[in-house]
Amino acid sequence: MGTGETRTDVVIVGAGPTGLALGIDLARRGVDALVVERGGQLAPGSRGKGFQPRTMEVFEDLGVLDAILAAGGTYPVGMVWRDGRQLGEHRMFDPAEDGEPHSRFTVPWMVPQWRTTRILHARLTELGGRVAFGREAVGVDQDTDGVTVRFASGAPVRARYAVAADGGRSTLRRALGIGMTGETVDPDPILVADVRVEGLDRGFWHLFPPGGAGRAGEARETGGSGDPGGPGESDGSGGRRGFLAICPLAGTEDFQLVAQFPGADGPDTSLEGIRKVVGERTHLAPESVTGVGWSSDFRPRAALADRFRAGRVFLAGDAAHVHSPAGGQGLNTSVQDAYNLGWKLAAVLTGAAPEALLDTYEEERRPIAAHILALSTAIHRDQARRGAATRQLGLGYRESSLAVADREIPGGVRAGDRAPDVQVDGARLHASLAGPRWTLLAMGTRAPRTPEGVRVLSCPPVEPFGTGLYLVRPDGYVGWTGTDPEGLAAYAAGVGAGAGAGT
Repeated sequence: MGTGETRTDVVIVGAGPTGLALGIDLARRGVDALVVERGGQLAPGSRGKGFQPRTMEVFEDLGVLDAILAAGGTYPVGMVWRDGRQLGEHRMFDPAEDGEPHSRFTVPWMVPQWRTTRILHARLTELGGRVAFGREAVGVDQDTDGVTVRFASGAPVRARYAVAADGGRSTLRRALGIGMTGETVDPDPILVADVRVEGLDRGFWHLFPPGGAGRAGEARETGGSGDPGGPGESDGSGGRRGFLAICPLAGTEDFQLVAQFPGADGPDTSLEGIRKVVGERTHLAPESVTGVGWSSDFRPRAALADRFRAGRVFLAGDAAHVHSPAGGQGLNTSVQDAYNLGWKLAAVLTGAAPEALLDTYEEERRPIAAHILALSTAIHRDQARRGAATRQLGLGYRESSLAVADREIPGGVRAGDRAPDVQVDGARLHASLAGPRWTLLAMGTRAPRTPEGVRVLSCPPVEPFGTGLYLVRPDGYVGWTGTDPEGLAAYAAGVGAGAGAGT
């Protein structure tokens, strides 16, 4: 071991929601993991602010749901403005309908990202996990025994596995030579800022369509669409204006401002620059913006890493897939990457499962990421709605090699599906599934002997389940279905069910 070299089982590069969620999942399983972050503290800014129902289920299992609920709120209704007048309400999300997957969560939940990372960091610390700040990764080397992450300063970290959760410009991904394939979703730069605004009702998400949105008496009518995500239009003076949206950030006194700048090289992210755009595109006076806590600019793009794994290094979150923010899909997909990878790493590290189990991370998550990328791009281009698909409850792994049906059993739940959160014996099924263990559901049939550590829940058949056996993975997806105890035992042994579960 080199001088001062740190050793751990897993080194996670990046202390955003992806890295912290993975750290939590590993810590509760007793895995020694170290999260390293190049910044001196957790990143500021609202950035991704919306959690879909499936991610809320994940947060419940990770033990942070109460804090997430206390820190945020539901999204307000959109209010469309023109010429200083309210044109009417705009529903940003389609309501849940009958027939959608069972869940206690039905609508997106808003929490500014800076607050989310604080909650996740507190939970990681509570579980004995740690984050090393001020550690900028610059390279990675690996061999048959492990991986070494090198830093701009300080000793390297040696681990059995490494996870790149270091964002869209991932240093580790580039060091591994993994390319990204994608497209520019929108060539126009977009400004995002956390601001304080006086004189604006916090009960609405305020939408100012392109053109004609200035203060009454000064606005120019351009016939622009009421779609807040529409293209910029002429302002009557040779320039172009894009959309502007100002959303109250739940649980704070701030608003998130999002503004498009058609044809511009880049927006002015300063207080004066933000005041200028507010004055030009809304009925508010520039000085109504009293402060800027954080600001950034970007060009929406969609890109997917060519691989999610290179030897002992895995890509997760934005390092693996970059989304348009439309529809609130990127952050949610990233947290669920971590949720998929955590139990697999733990099973392999404890010797409960063969190393080949880790191949299923890319097998399962890359197709999901590709699907969600297409969805978020379509929403950005107004080609899809923010409906059932965005809630991510219907996503699953039916095509995965881990989805095994020894025998087709009646009912709507199949191997690879997310176990729906139905009522079983007067309790929510997800409450019974909580924790880092496998669970055998014996629906209307006798439960066979199972490996030590596998929970068994016997009950009459409950819709949409049919009569039979369902072995549910630690991440809440059905791995095996059937009626043959021998088939169940063989499957459980191959995936390490019952061993190394943690607490």
